[in-house]
Amino acid sequence: MKCSFMTSMRPPAGRAGGRLIALVTCLLLALAGAPAAAKTLRVASAFDPNTLDPHALALLYHTRVVTQLYEGLVNRDRDFKLEPSLAVSWQQTGPTTWRFRLRPNVQFHDGTPFTADDAVFSIQRAITRPSQRASQMRGITGARKVDDLTIDIVLAAPDAVLPEKLWLVAMMSKTWSERHNVAQPQDYNAKQETHAVRNANGTGPYALKSYEQDRRVVLVRNATWWGWTERAADPKANVTEAIYSVIQSDATRLAALASGEVDFVMDPPFQDVARLRQDPRLKLAQVTDIGTQYLGFDQARPQLESSDVRDRNPFKDLRVRRAVYQAIDVDTIIAKVLRGQARATGAHLSPLVDGHVPALEARLPYDPAAARKLLTEAGYPNGFAVTLDCVNVTFRAAVCQAIAAMLAQVNIRVTFQPSPSALFFPKLTQATASFFEFGWTPGTDPWAMLNATVRTFDGAGAGAFNGGRYSNAKLDALIDGIRTEPDLTRRRAQVADALRMMHAELPLVPLYRRTLSWVMRPTIHAPPLPNDVLELRWVRVD
Repeated sequence: MKCSFMTSMRPPAGRAGGRLIALVTCLLLALAGAPAAAKTLRVASAFDPNTLDPHALALLYHTRVVTQLYEGLVNRDRDFKLEPSLAVSWQQTGPTTWRFRLRPNVQFHDGTPFTADDAVFSIQRAITRPSQRASQMRGITGARKVDDLTIDIVLAAPDAVLPEKLWLVAMMSKTWSERHNVAQPQDYNAKQETHAVRNANGTGPYALKSYEQDRRVVLVRNATWWGWTERAADPKANVTEAIYSVIQSDATRLAALASGEVDFVMDPPFQDVARLRQDPRLKLAQVTDIGTQYLGFDQARPQLESSDVRDRNPFKDLRVRRAVYQAIDVDTIIAKVLRGQARATGAHLSPLVDGHVPALEARLPYDPAAARKLLTEAGYPNGFAVTLDCVNVTFRAAVCQAIAAMLAQVNIRVTFQPSPSALFFPKLTQATASFFEFGWTPGTDPWAMLNATVRTFDGAGAGAFNGGRYSNAKLDALIDGIRTEPDLTRRRAQVADALRMMHAELPLVPLYRRTLSWVMRPTIHAPPLPNDVLELRWVRVD
């Protein structure tokens, strides 16, 4: 039997349309092959995925939803280690060729089979501009079909990172994409509207029922998902419907949890975590973030667009970047703003990422006097004015306000500008902000973060999230070497050299790593992951 899981965000008119929705939903639940009793999980978050096109964005809040719908050739298990997904095995067959054996008997949500044609199409789509996944796939030139269940991925040069770089690269239906004119990724920065923005047809454990932008996403269990019987999920996982509600207000999210309107809050306010931990009606799950929060700087323009300095760009001077670093008391921010739910760091990568250098964890000392001296030496004895861009999520906005107040003490006069994610992230990828706060959540391999955030922007994948357009030829060479070096010992040495160079040059100022917190009803069992993504395939509701 074939069932259509895709629906438009516009409901069919009249009672007949309502009966159709009810009928389709009942069929999906009946086919789910799951627990006898249907279990609905109602999740509240401050964020909307912004689009369901799996290649259009590479942001955490997008990933949280899209990875339930779409799968890649590889995935991560409950220990966050790489595991087979739509590929069952892979091997290097030549210096620039890797062969992937595809999983047989996999169906898209519309009932059509997943084949090598879809995999080849998806790889090509993901490396094509304006895909934001192209950044992590640098060096992949394409894919070719060997047979119906085998593909070769072709590289420009030997690549030590494959298959790590294929994590989160979704496989799409070639036929569905061409039928709906979405063979090319959505241009998110241009606010392009396509069929893939509000509709989906993946192979994942959950399928799309509806998407109302900035309001909610409803997913239903995919009865024919291969993973229910192949140990890719908790055998007791029993969520048959998941409703993701967007509730930006911290207080309103918690009120919805207290009233029974939602079951699970992904972004509880930091100031409430201690209280929530003591509430017997709730359960708190926590894990250390694999990601890091940073400050970034425009280092490309001859003068800042939002400054009272007209003849030069202060952030091009290392002394100014270091002054910003030493003027910020991150320990106080963590204690007062984040209520202890973070850890200060001077390192650009987490200890969970291969190649991490423990010696770089210690931050430069908080020292406003030293910061003022550095500014004077750089030619700014009276400081300067600048705009700080930040996402308008409560905790990040509060951190940015604290940073602005601290910088004022050294006469860097900051105008704080909060924006919704739909406005902020295009500023980051298009490098239109002068001074900005952002976070990056990597996998366990360092290359993707380094290539995306500090390698020279080339318009072809490198530096896609290098919002300050920092450029350093020596660092570029190290990052490119990390991608191709097959010897693990030499590769880790290259990673260490790159991290030490970043520690010295400060293209980005590292701030802290959060303690990720989820709060839920005690009857919900959901293993927290260091990338802050709730994997529905592992969730059980008693």
